[in-house]
Parts: sequence; structure tokens; C-alpha cells
Amino acid sequence: MTLLLHSHQRAFGQPLLACDRSGNAGRLICQELFAADMAVLAHDGAALDAGEGPRLTYANATALRLWQRPWSAMVGMPSRRTAPESERRDRAQALSTAQQRDAFRGYRGIRIDRNGRRFVINNARIWTLRDGDGRACGQAAAFADWWLL
Repeated sequence: MTLLLHSHQRAFGQPLLACDRSGNAGRLICQELFAADMAVLAHDGAALDAGEGPRLTYANATALRLWQRPWSAMVGMPSRRTAPESERRDRAQALSTAQQRDAFRGYRGIRIDRNGRRFVINNARIWTLRDGDGRACGQAAAFADWWLL
């Protein structure tokens, strides 16, 4: 979680969570992130065009509810499967743009849950996860605005 939170702070110049203003990323912050009203997801640094591409490494409770999957089914699955096949090209382009810019705000796209229900995510932030040496090691996204189609 520290990587996710610190990378957001670096990319956007502000904390992901209001309670993280002190830079403290302890157990309480991890619980706050998991329980947040916004959806937060992260995937590893596998190339977008290699094999199945990146795999999800984190999904908070809001994301798990939205995609109607338990942690064990969500974390580890190819992140491209969060979007319907018809929307994956646009999703890949947004991730590529975020990778080039390091981060951006305002992404909008269609996603699909485990049962095939489609929904729109709106005004999402996407940012690059960076390790302690500044190397890219994945990407994360957060959004608080979505609706069913």
C-alpha cells in the first residue's frame, strides 16, 4: 500500500486519502484505503502487449463490490478483463498515455463485472507505480464516479 500511496502523492502532488496527510502509511491507512468509498485498483508492471498483460495486484472493497468478485478471484487476474473486449483497445490506450505522462486525470471508460453487467467509470485518475529507486513497477487507478448501463 505504501507504494500505491507514495506513487499517487508523487504523481499528483496530493495524498490519495485525506487521512494520509501526514505521510503515515501504517496499518490504519491500509484499512482506510481498503474501506474507501472510491474504487482503487493496481496492476503489476507486465507489458500491456505481452501475453495476458498486467495482472491485478490490489483491489479495495469498493472495487471488489463493483466487479462482483472476491479478492481471490480479482487479485491475480489479467487487468484487461475488467473491461469488455470491445473496450480493451481504449483502455490500453489510456494506460499507455498514463505510462507516458506518469499520470493523468479524467479518464472515462466502460467496464464489465463478473456477471456481464456493464458500467461506466468516470473521472478516474491513473498513475504509474514507482519503487524506491524510481523504476516503474505497475499502474493504479482510482475513481469515485460510476453508473450502471
